Amino acid sequence: MAAPYELKWGILATGGIAKLFVKDLLLDPSTRDVTDVKHKVVAIGSSSSKASAEQFIEFVEADKNTTRAYGSYAEVLQDPDVQIVYVASPQSHHYDNVLEALRAGKHVCCEKPFTINAKQTAHLIRLARERKLFLMEAVWTRFFPITREIVRLLHTERVLGPIQRVWGDFSRLFDPSPEHRLFKPELGGGALLDLGVYPITWNFIALYEQNGRKGPSEVRGTILKARGYDVDEYTSVSMVWDNGESQAVGTASCSLSVQTPRAYCVAIQGEKGDLLVEWPPYRPETYILQLKGKEPVKKTFPVPGQGLFWEADACARALRDGKLEADEYTLEESLAVMEVLDRARETAGYAFPGKLEKVYSE
Repeated sequence: MAAPYELKWGILATGGIAKLFVKDLLLDPSTRDVTDVKHKVVAIGSSSSKASAEQFIEFVEADKNTTRAYGSYAEVLQDPDVQIVYVASPQSHHYDNVLEALRAGKHVCCEKPFTINAKQTAHLIRLARERKLFLMEAVWTRFFPITREIVRLLHTERVLGPIQRVWGDFSRLFDPSPEHRLFKPELGGGALLDLGVYPITWNFIALYEQNGRKGPSEVRGTILKARGYDVDEYTSVSMVWDNGESQAVGTASCSLSVQTPRAYCVAIQGEKGDLLVEWPPYRPETYILQLKGKEPVKKTFPVPGQGLFWEADACARALRDGKLEADEYTLEESLAVMEVLDRARETAGYAFPGKLEKVYSE
């Protein structure tokens, strides 16, 4: 048996999602029945201080002898042992951080949302392809075993027949605070980019393939801003998927002030029945298949750890096989999702402040 392919990671940022990601990377792959790839964290970079990176290494219980701590992102990108970087900074910084990584010749896995707008994402994709570097948006939900099974049921077996309607919601109650990043417009805060991306992703899981691997033909967003904060508090996005051969409608909603009813958070409806995804939309474990005239079938896929390792495994396999993007979630689809987010904000008259929407010429 061939030795597993080992991918060496550098981590940009030391916040909560970076900690969860690295903890998952450090788990033995055999605990998720993976034997062909493995991961090694070789560098942690903090934007504030080396001490912060050292505290991160201590917290995640990484090997202090083989994991280097840096007080800047630039030092991580200069480390010759780093093959790929995981960008876990606030979304307001994704565009700049990924650009810096690609210019340094590093492969990149960037936390969602990819950027603030689609033009920024398109620029990153263009640069990665020009430099023959791997690039992927870390929408972890796309890589779960449950998601792969749902994709197979919908698009290979076509158990629902033509899909006619998709509904998804991700809403959580947050206490408004000027210190919380979701209430800071300068960090790309608000419900849409953080929460709304998940129900939109489920629309794409169900309808992108059926629509000829194209995004929706019509998008309309409705936004209510949080009182006292210039961020979206309630957002609904309606989509029409019509490629001339098939038609479907999709809706996605999100909120910072109410909670999604917990029975299910996604409904995919077709001519032959429904497929329901139980809470939560970002880390689901259970779906219910209800075909017309048949008893419902409920299936559960337990998630060991957090489930972030599956997206890392996809990065490793792609690089092992000489690919510049992941089969499970292509760059074109990432761009199409970003275009929906843009159009939802545009039709609702909502833009981010200052230079967040900037795009560099290169």
